[in-house]
Amino acid sequence: MTLKSNRWDSAEHLKTEQDVVHYLATCFDEAGDDSALIAKALGTIARAHSMTQLANETGLRRESLYKALSGDGNPSFSTILKVMGALGLKLQVGVCAKQQQTGL
Repeated sequence: MTLKSNRWDSAEHLKTEQDVVHYLATCFDEAGDDSALIAKALGTIARAHSMTQLANETGLRRESLYKALSGDGNPSFSTILKVMGALGLKLQVGVCAKQQQTGL
């Protein structure tokens, strides 16, 4: 018996701002020190919107964005901030649960 599966693309399920916020927050929680996971998550969010529009808003080439946000790229922090700003997202700082127990 052959098992048939469908390709899963998270970008197809990021329909609302809340979807995007929950998705990215979960990726941050799961990433630990894996910056490639965060870059790839931003790439997924970008694909859910419009990579061409994102390129126009950030001043970066589409091809460069695809590469930087693929998970295999190594985007600069400046690129991450530009992409997040263009997507209407911002970083917020908080104390990790582990740090709350031990103090800074």
